Amino acid sequence: MKILALDTASSTGSVALLDGSKLIAELLLNIKATHSERLLEQVQQVLHAGALSIDELDLIAVVHGPGSFTGLRIGLATAKGLAQAAHLPVIGVSALQLLAMNLPLCPVPICVFVDARKKEVYTALFHWKNGSPAALGPELVLPPEAALKRLTGPVALVGDAVALYRPLIDNILGERALFPADCHHQPRASAAAVLASGQNHFNGNYGPALLNPIYIRPSDAEINRSKTG
Repeated sequence: MKILALDTASSTGSVALLDGSKLIAELLLNIKATHSERLLEQVQQVLHAGALSIDELDLIAVVHGPGSFTGLRIGLATAKGLAQAAHLPVIGVSALQLLAMNLPLCPVPICVFVDARKKEVYTALFHWKNGSPAALGPELVLPPEAALKRLTGPVALVGDAVALYRPLIDNILGERALFPADCHHQPRASAAAVLASGQNHFNGNYGPALLNPIYIRPSDAEINRSKTG
């Protein structure tokens, strides 16, 4: 199965091409250019590297959140457009499960800890089960202190909010907190492709029209509308 995967949920944007269990190409950019400026070019580059056209793919995977509202809209619109043009199914993948993939076979629970701006974090707890990270609870958006106080026992933390809130983590969790190397805090589209390949029951129910972003919290526009009635 040939899968094209897109991740635009954070400032790091990546595109990957997977053929079966083999990673053919992956392009990750953590630069100032916006996703709208670079995403389609990244898609073209990985398809060119794999000597494939969009019509030769079997599936498109896209990270559907939580994350940057603008980034998610760009990623999903691009994935839907490509899927509709080539008549391909498209699958949404959690941005938090994606990051948990960076700590394979971790023997302790994995707390994904992602900066959500506004002094909050997107967070969820996972453990490894049957070769992939399985959720131990819901995906939440919380103040970092509240998220950390929910944790019991040893836990590995991954995500861009780990460095941002490291003193707070040390203060609340102390030696119970385990930290991977810095390179493991980057989300990667190749992990989205692997997670999508595990959803081997995909069929016509994974059409572009059924794919929506997962924001977890309301947008500023929705908050303002609720305030004005």
